[in-house]
Amino acid sequence: MACLSGRAAAAPAVEHAAPLLEGIPTAPQESGDRLGDYLNARRADPLGWSPQGQLLVVTRFGDTDQLHVVETAAGDRRQLTFHREPVGHGAFSPDPGRRAFMFLKDLDGNTQLYYQRVGEASAKMLTDGRSRNGGAVWSNFGREIAFFSSARDGATTDVDIVEAESGSLPRLAMAGDGAAWRPLDWSPDDRKLLVLKTLSDAESYLYVLDIAGGQKREVEPAPSRVRITDARFSRDGQGVYLLSDHDGEFAQLRYVSLFSAEKSVISAHIPWDVEGLALSRDGHYLAYVSNQGGAGRLNLLDLRTHQDLVAPQLPGSGVLDSPSFDGEGKHLAFGFGTATRPHDAFVLDTDSLRVEAWTRSEAGAVDLSTFVSPRLVQFPTFDRPDGRARRLAATVYEPRDQRPHPVLIVLGARPGGQFRPDFDPWIQYVVNELGFAVVAPDVRGCSGYGKTFRSLDSGLLRGDAVKDVGALLVWLGSQAEFDAAHVVISGSGYGGYLSLAALINYGDRLRGGIDFGGMVDFVDLLSGAEPRLKTRLRAEYGDERDADTRAFLRRISPFTGADRITKPVLVVQGRGDPLVPPGQSQQLVNRLRARGAEVWYLLADGKGGPFTGHADEVAYRRIFAQFLNAVR
Repeated sequence: MACLSGRAAAAPAVEHAAPLLEGIPTAPQESGDRLGDYLNARRADPLGWSPQGQLLVVTRFGDTDQLHVVETAAGDRRQLTFHREPVGHGAFSPDPGRRAFMFLKDLDGNTQLYYQRVGEASAKMLTDGRSRNGGAVWSNFGREIAFFSSARDGATTDVDIVEAESGSLPRLAMAGDGAAWRPLDWSPDDRKLLVLKTLSDAESYLYVLDIAGGQKREVEPAPSRVRITDARFSRDGQGVYLLSDHDGEFAQLRYVSLFSAEKSVISAHIPWDVEGLALSRDGHYLAYVSNQGGAGRLNLLDLRTHQDLVAPQLPGSGVLDSPSFDGEGKHLAFGFGTATRPHDAFVLDTDSLRVEAWTRSEAGAVDLSTFVSPRLVQFPTFDRPDGRARRLAATVYEPRDQRPHPVLIVLGARPGGQFRPDFDPWIQYVVNELGFAVVAPDVRGCSGYGKTFRSLDSGLLRGDAVKDVGALLVWLGSQAEFDAAHVVISGSGYGGYLSLAALINYGDRLRGGIDFGGMVDFVDLLSGAEPRLKTRLRAEYGDERDADTRAFLRRISPFTGADRITKPVLVVQGRGDPLVPPGQSQQLVNRLRARGAEVWYLLADGKGGPFTGHADEVAYRRIFAQFLNAVR
């Protein structure tokens, strides 16, 4: 077992307002300066348009993400919100006479809805300050906002509506039933809502809600489980465009009439998932984003001529998201970034099909020409569904210097999480400055490869995803470009669980691991989860109330196998983690230390998440880098 404490004097536990540090050696005074240069890079994500044609974006200025507006291509970003807490979602009222916007912001660990007029210094909170709220959508006339809320009983997710200007309290539009509900769109006359009921990451259903009467009816009922991710009313109110895996492996863009049996699959020619859509206000254009092997592609359809328009040329292959049309349907905004270019807001002119960057985000004090582009590889795993070994995808970033390279494995934060080649200055720092190759596998259960693949790790099949990680380690040992004797594994959330499971089962092939908020005890997690989470968690991991399932979950929980972890571990946990209670990580740390294991422990004070701002993120990454250097 590698002994880290011999490399530097271990600092005693230090508790500030945030964070708590235990067992983490004191870093050299000069360490981390170059990392700060990388992490000073920022991005801009488009959120939509004002009635006057201004583009609303969220971007970091200082320590937290805030709302800004941009008037023209490559124009200045004018800041609208100035809060200590990050603002991640906002939208202008469609009413041109209001010049106002709403946004969501954390307050004491719960997200609240706010309303603010442009030019005014303060915002008005529209929710109660105690409940959990989100999914806010303006009505077409810009007077009301629909959103989900737990205000009624503190647990159930309802759909509420509030008049932003009147000062009246939100009113209940639809009472929840234990599932996760959220509004997606208003009908053109603002009398109905499209609402999505989500039971798990693989199961969700769409309904039309009559606001006045409270009745709802399902859109395109299916005899088997279906997954719907987004939807919009057609501009005549007669039908719905939706993203659904109904009758297929992938999420397709479909049209369903609400008054006849008419149905059509618009993206039938694309054998990949469709991830986002936007409809112009006049019903002329329909835009949608397809995920083709991890890279985003913009598709534009002229609904009047029923023609697919030529897709614009973008600067490279990367992640494309958040499409939205301006009020006149003349401009389509979307976010786009690559591994070597920051994620920015782009705008497509629908007449000329010309694309311009409306923001140009800074990459920090680093040279973008030194950033490496990843390559996509495949490696064989343990099972043979068609007589041949199943092959899984992995994204590989390699240093340019002499091989072989030590390896950092990066695992996704949730089941269904596919690795996407977006701009990530942390990965570039690990590759360029620390000399590690970064390998990000898509183990079974990831999205992007069809719903059959997504289901391969569900319930009692959970251990097969761990075996995929073992297969990756075997494959790394067979590749000359990698130093198989120096492999470190890392992950957050579900990826944190996989990292711990790999340390238990394949510790002889690893130098150490990083667990960021991973599941430690599945039975404790499921039985103690908030009511709003229980249904989704049980659908994914199994129902702990069943005796056989409970025994299985106990067996695969990292806490059960912790005595087999012999390599150093960095455990990171947020006090306000909405899923994994901090006590789980603390129990794991205590158990490992009781038998003399080497554990670095970071407990962050962020409410509703691990970090409250950019400075906290930088501090965490410095500890991460310090750990990598210590175990290499």
